[in-house]
Amino acid sequence: MGKVRTAIVKRTAKKLLELFPDKVSTDFNTNKELVKTYVHTKSKKLRNQIAGYLTRLARMKLETQSQVQGQ
Repeated sequence: MGKVRTAIVKRTAKKLLELFPDKVSTDFNTNKELVKTYVHTKSKKLRNQIAGYLTRLARMKLETQSQVQGQ
């Protein structure tokens, strides 16, 4: 079973991926700095959750692109 993420984490990560597709990386630390720059979060935990989900979305996007090219 996977982790349950709140709607604010999912919404924010998807919006960042939509607005900055060239800056989003598959590296957590890079995404953490991106979130710190563009999103004002009250807690470090929330920032890390957004960055983690953003990393997951980037990896899923990369995987689907490689599958499409492989066909």
